[in-house]
Amino acid sequence: MRQDTALDGLIHLALQEDLGTGDLTTELCVEPQRHIRAQVKAKADLVLAGVHAFDRVFDLVDENVALKWHRQEGDHAAFGDVLVELEGNAQSLLIGERPALNFLGRLCGIATQTHKWAALLGDYPHCQLVDTRKTTPGWRALEKAAVRAGGGGNHRMGLFDGILIKENHIAAAGGLKQAVQRARAGRHHLIKIEVEVVSLAQLKEVLDYGVDAVMLDNMDNETMAQGVQMVREHENKNGGHITIEASGNMVAERLSSVAALGVNLISMGALTHSVGVADMSMIFDWK
Repeated sequence: MRQDTALDGLIHLALQEDLGTGDLTTELCVEPQRHIRAQVKAKADLVLAGVHAFDRVFDLVDENVALKWHRQEGDHAAFGDVLVELEGNAQSLLIGERPALNFLGRLCGIATQTHKWAALLGDYPHCQLVDTRKTTPGWRALEKAAVRAGGGGNHRMGLFDGILIKENHIAAAGGLKQAVQRARAGRHHLIKIEVEVVSLAQLKEVLDYGVDAVMLDNMDNETMAQGVQMVREHENKNGGHITIEASGNMVAERLSSVAALGVNLISMGALTHSVGVADMSMIFDWK
């Protein structure tokens, strides 16, 4: 059984807040030795994500509960499809039902929405839709895995695996030049430097200092097109490749037009912070 300390902690919290001192209804209504089967069915079209979290809930509630998945992580399911079958102690299934569905519904919601938005970039294979750090506290690894299941990509996992110099870093460092110079001097040679820019003047300054990636933040398409041209002209003159990321005010209606400008990445906080829960239910076979 594969263990995940962080996930187990989340599941223990979810079970504790739900179960408290005990499941009054289940304890009073259901015989302790009752054995039962159940199915989880999709109540809307979705992309499956969160299989491991769902499994782990029942591992921790009762390791004797058997699960048989009809779909795998990243698979599509239609309304009415059976996602997973469960069999085991009835009280265990009832205790694990809501926490397990909460994990699965939230993560399927992210994967499903990511798939819909990523599909809008189908004509632009040079451009990938990626997430941000705007995730539910404690859920980042789960939510970023759901983005991948939906066909998106991951930006940084956290502050530890990439350098992204934003406006507050620039202010705290005493200026753009100081921030970039300090990052270049202190970074590990495998770590790339990305800088957020909000104007073409700032972009020109960044290109002069030498960076690996630029984030064009909150620009309209006309300004962004000029920014992309500036970067590519810089590459033609000086060699190398600079990754261009578009961010800020990215909504579904803009995705294809922004991708057409030639950017490499489009980052959207909405992939994780503004997504609904996929509709599903667990149905018990009591006959």
